[in-house]
Amino acid sequence: MTARELVIAVHGSAVPEAGATTARLADSVRALTGAPVAVGHLDHQTPSLPHVLADRPGAVVVPLLLGDGYHRTVDIPAVARAFDCAVTRGLSGEHAVALALYDRLRDAERAAGGAADAVVVAGAGSSRPGGNDGTLAAVRQLGLLLPVPVTVTAAYCSASAPAPAEAVALLRARGFRRVAVATHLLAPGRFTRALAAVPGTWAVAAPIADHARVARLVAARYAEAGAEARYAGVGHAEARHAAAEAGYAEARYAEAGARYAAAEAGAEIPPRVACQRETLPL
Repeated sequence: MTARELVIAVHGSAVPEAGATTARLADSVRALTGAPVAVGHLDHQTPSLPHVLADRPGAVVVPLLLGDGYHRTVDIPAVARAFDCAVTRGLSGEHAVALALYDRLRDAERAAGGAADAVVVAGAGSSRPGGNDGTLAAVRQLGLLLPVPVTVTAAYCSASAPAPAEAVALLRARGFRRVAVATHLLAPGRFTRALAAVPGTWAVAAPIADHARVARLVAARYAEAGAEARYAGVGHAEARHAAAEAGYAEARYAEAGARYAAAEAGAEIPPRVACQRETLPL
């Protein structure tokens, strides 16, 4: 049976490095799933998402978005409906995202010469209700992963406050001298360029789209959609059971990774994540 096509829906950027970053992600997801993988852009780059889906009706669309703002809740579903495509959940709030942030942050700290004493998690920002929940979740999760107690706060590159420069300045005014920025963004673009120019930073981490954990999360979203499709004809309860199995496995994998990273760093092991299978015992 031919694998269902997978389309990664990305925001897009005029910065040339963005395309190379998402291409690396697509290659990793292709290797993990064995599925045909394409990338569709919402803005700035080609091919556009409607163009890609027009050639792939019935594909699985995975929104490569770290928040549930306008693109995730309105834009992408509207385009997908026109081509009978399934849309999975985005990446907002996932532990795999926090683990990728942690890795990128530690890389930046090592390059700077030492650990930060405060961290700003800089997200894209959204004015929609719940649109910044992914960044806020990353703040909480990253705080658990860091090996020593460190002040971790959120900032937004647009649409919400505080801005990254304001957040860094406020922390420095409180006496912190090694303020790092954990880049809660996926690919290079105007936001990452702005973060690199924020004054007073100790280190600025790279974006995370081409991190291995993000590739595995995208592959898990595709697997969830496949489980739902396989059980579509046998009733709602069975379909929910299959999708829950796929989501449960990814959540437990992410939790195990979080606990391993904390142990490796010599920190207190984070408490177990609340994670339940639907209709299944833990």
